[in-house]
Parts: sequence; C-alpha cells; structure tokens
Amino acid sequence: MADAKLWTPRAWIGGRWQDAVLLAVNERGNWSEITAGVDTPTPDATILPGPVLPGVVNAHSHAFQRAFAGLSERRDSDADDFWAWRDRMYRVASRITPQQLRAVAAQLYVELLCGGYTQVCEFQYLHHDETGGEYGDAATLSWALADAAVDVGIGLTILPVLYERAGFMQPALRDDQRRFAATPERVHALFRTVADARRPLVNAGVAIHSLRAASHASMVELMRRIGDGAVPVHIHIAEQTAEVDDCVESTGARPIEWLCRKLRPDARWQLVHATHATPSEIDAVAATGAGIVVCPSTEANLGDGLTDLPRWLTTGVPLALGSDSQVSRSWPAELRWLEYGQRLVRRERNVAAAPTHGQPATAARLFDTIVAGDGRSAGLIHWGLVPGARADALVLDARSPGLLGVPPSHALDALVFATDAPQFREVYVRGRRVISEGRHGQEAAISDRFSEAMDELWGGSNCL
Repeated sequence: MADAKLWTPRAWIGGRWQDAVLLAVNERGNWSEITAGVDTPTPDATILPGPVLPGVVNAHSHAFQRAFAGLSERRDSDADDFWAWRDRMYRVASRITPQQLRAVAAQLYVELLCGGYTQVCEFQYLHHDETGGEYGDAATLSWALADAAVDVGIGLTILPVLYERAGFMQPALRDDQRRFAATPERVHALFRTVADARRPLVNAGVAIHSLRAASHASMVELMRRIGDGAVPVHIHIAEQTAEVDDCVESTGARPIEWLCRKLRPDARWQLVHATHATPSEIDAVAATGAGIVVCPSTEANLGDGLTDLPRWLTTGVPLALGSDSQVSRSWPAELRWLEYGQRLVRRERNVAAAPTHGQPATAARLFDTIVAGDGRSAGLIHWGLVPGARADALVLDARSPGLLGVPPSHALDALVFATDAPQFREVYVRGRRVISEGRHGQEAAISDRFSEAMDELWGGSNCL
C-alpha cells in the first residue's frame, strides 16, 4: 500500500487524550510517525471524523460458537452448569462444515470489527471432518477461518490446539470430541503450515487445550518443537472449580501451581481465564512474565466465577480480553462486565481505579492495561498508537447518544460504562478503512451467507 496520513482532533496516546494528532502510515501498513499538536493538518492528510483509540486484540475466540450464541439459555433439568453447556456446544462442533465455518466466522469478524477489535486469536481445536476423519488438507478448517478474516479485513492469529484426552483420568477422547484430536506433531505441522503461508493479516501460534486434555509429555514435546522463538502459547486453565479439584486429585497440585512448576511458562504464554487462582498462584504467574486472558461475558454466561482482578492488576500481570463463546462481541462490553462483576461481589465502585498511583479513571486503567498486553497475546511485537505497530485505529462517533455532549476528557469512561452499543464510526486495520459509518462494505452479503449457514445447521427447529 502507499504511504498515507490521518489527522484526528484527539487521540489516546500514552494513557491520555492528546490533541491535534497526525498519524503517518508507511507502505507496510504500520505507523511510521505519530505527532500531537499538529493544529493544521497537512493537505494530503485524511481528516478523521472523531477521536481515535488504538484497536484492541480479541485474545480468545472460538468462531464456530457464534452459531451457538443465544441457543443455550434454557434449562433441560434441575442442574445446569458449564459442563451441561459444553455437551450442547459439542453438537455444533460435531456438525459444522468448512463452508459453514467460513460463513459464521465472517459474520463474527464483521461484528468484532464493529465492536472495536482489529485482531482476533482463534483457539482452533476443530481439526478433523465430521466423522473424525482426515481432510485432504489438514489445515482445511484453519483456512476457512483465514479466508473469512481476509475477506473481512481483520487481523487473525490461528492457534492450533493440542487435544488428546477427555480428562485427567480419561485417556481417550469422547466420541463427540473426535474432531479435536491433535498430537504435538500435528499441532506443530499446522502452525508451520499457517505461518509459512504468510497470508496478509494472518499469523500463527500454538495452544494447549487444558491440563486435563493433554499429557505432560505431550506438552513438553510441543514446546520442544516450537523452540525458543517468539511464538504465542495459549492454554485454558483454572476456569472451573471442578477442573481445579480434578487436577489436585490427579497431580497433587492446583492447575496454575502445576503449570508454573512443571512447564515454567514465560512471556510467550497466555493463561486463558485463570479464574480460580490463589494469591500465591497469581504471584507465581507474575514471576514468569506470562499474561492472562479474561473473557468476562462468557465467564458470566457459563457461571465460571470471578477472577481476583485487583491482585492481577497490582502484580502487573499482562491482561488481555477475549470474546470466547461470542455472547458479547465488543471490548467495551467486556470491560464493563469485568469491572461490574467486581463491584457486585465487593460492594464497591471503581474497583480497578488506582488513584494513589495516578490512575483514578477506571476505564482508562483497564483500557491501558489491555492495550499493553494485547500485542504479545497475538504474536505481534508492537501494538497500539506507537511507531512500528500495525496501523489499526478506532474512530469514535462523538454524535452517538452515549457520547453526545460528554466532555472530551470523559469519552473513554462514557464509552465503557454509559453506552449500550459500540460507538465506532470508522475502523482502520493496517491503514485501511474497513468500517465506515459503523458498517462494513460487505455486510449484506456476509449476513446472507451467515443466515444460510444457520438454516443449514439448525433448520429453524429446536434441535439443541
């Protein structure tokens, strides 16, 4: 692409609003220069119609679950929990085709762009066909996701998942997990296939489904294969109390305790959920340099529990957000859930704020925390409104009801805590505008294909 310049009346840079900002984009689609105080934009600059925020990474996504969002909100028996939800979710996982996955993912990715995400990390454990057999190309389902991302214009990190067993004391997979089977060799091969393809906006890392789904030996082997490179490594951990109890029974240690002792994670690692972590486990994670990914709307929807947000923030562990099961698809909503959960359980307000450390604004502290942790969760060296980072930007719609009349200094607060829907007028990815007036240029066609896929999957009947 050619060099370009963008000018905005205000941009969130270095943890505060700065006025009259000129943003220069180089031919690679990265920020080459960001300068505040440019009161008169250059003649060749595009004037942006509102204040600018950096794009946000969605660090944990299962795209296929967009086809299931809203379809599990009925109780079949006296007991309903995460594990019952998982059984129903497997019905989607066991039947979705590559074509349907591409359609569902494209719809999701448009919604994520509109919700302020410009990069998504796909925790990709769909590897086999509907029978559990092999596709001609082992990466078929990963390519379906990549095709959707390229079509839509969102950045994508594909994380093929190591998945070998149904539980700590269950050596085999269940029949409804047959599509998930993947050895360290397979995961590494998928990683190399995606990484070596060098598709625009697409990169790769690896993932371990959970401690319950893979053996210690296989986890060690996967890490040996990827070596010491800057490859992101994600793992579900300590999401459910039952998982914690099973881990203690099987290994004699809690999940995060075991992980830190046996695998010695480093800054490449992202611990997804980490909901049920003790203070000593949080301190242990902080010592490793690893980050965590919280998915507040999903964790609430599934009844997972609440993480110890104040301690994670105090220890300085990098934090990222994920849409996970896709019941919410905007980062302002996730931050609102994250803070409100803490307020409810602690009966306090502005729990995440730290006025004694110069961070009195809750939204600002949370937003700066996730932007700081975003890049490495996706395997990107630089992230945000900084030179060298990909030129991703969110342009706020200051005319929208939630932001109308709000003093500029409080725009981020209002965006997170006083709006009912995302308020992004334009979204840029790699210096290219992909959302204009709050809409995607291919929205109608993508929605039609999504509707067709949903009809094929569910047929308008109650088949859950």
